[in-house]
Amino acid sequence: MKPTYIKKLAKTLMKVVDSFSEDFEENKRLVEEYLSVESKEVRNRVAGYITRLKRHGRPEVWGERKPEIAEKSG
Repeated sequence: MKPTYIKKLAKTLMKVVDSFSEDFEENKRLVEEYLSVESKEVRNRVAGYITRLKRHGRPEVWGERKPEIAEKSG
């Protein structure tokens, strides 16, 4: 589970910067460029979270469960 400040930083950056991708190294470079983070750990956590969001889908649907469809037995 990621701390709230990591998620907020990542989501705010994603609204401002359109060039994030599924590549962690590229995202790490972009985070360093747009954020003045002194800690490599925070930079990497933000970049990792952005990478994960890009690979797995939209952040606004995370946490929502898809309704399960009951199978008809017959």
